[in-house]
Amino acid sequence: MGQLLLSLVPLGFGILLSPLAIMALIAILVSRRARINGVMFALGWAVGIGLVLAISYLVFGALEVHEKSVPPVWVPVVRILLAVILLVSAIWVYRRGKAHIVAMAAARTPADVTRAAPQLPGWLRTVENFTVPRAFVLGLGLFVLNPVDASCAVIAGLDVRLALTAPESIWTLVIFGVVGALPIIVPAVLVLVRGKAVEPLLARVRTWVAGNTHVLNAALLLVIAVLQLQKGLSELLSY
Repeated sequence: MGQLLLSLVPLGFGILLSPLAIMALIAILVSRRARINGVMFALGWAVGIGLVLAISYLVFGALEVHEKSVPPVWVPVVRILLAVILLVSAIWVYRRGKAHIVAMAAARTPADVTRAAPQLPGWLRTVENFTVPRAFVLGLGLFVLNPVDASCAVIAGLDVRLALTAPESIWTLVIFGVVGALPIIVPAVLVLVRGKAVEPLLARVRTWVAGNTHVLNAALLLVIAVLQLQKGLSELLSY
């Protein structure tokens, strides 16, 4: 159990420090409908985490990976493939992040945010006119369709399924999902409750995130990739 929790820590931080989701949330929280759209974006993000965790948990359960004394050969292959995805992502996140930290810290409007972060979808420039459903879909899509965040959730589902049985495994994944959603939920709730009074705090957080997230996120992705590569190769060599 202790070893499992340690293996989940870097995966949790990989989701916690998702730069794409944080930048999208910032764009929404400085928009005209910040309160309701911020909450819906956070809800979509939380549902996305829960959806990927649930699907991976159910799929690995259907494949009976826990019931086997030795995991099937495709398990280490999946680990190695995910490690490659995360390694490439770490390099991309670091190289792209450095070029935009100054502009991101100075952003004051949704348009400024999207100009500072061109990796965001171009249609995010219309965030001022977002409807409630569209804000929800954005939060959901940014997790489910993001290979980095989704990979972290898939690995968590695999590790939990291999190590634990229900209901212990389900509660572990619930806690993992809640922790992963908090960095998006907390700012949205603060804006909902306190409105513009939160803006100075959000500005400080945004400045820190803009200057440091790309480095932290790249380092975490690198750590996760190395751990998964080591696990995958070790499992392959055991056959």
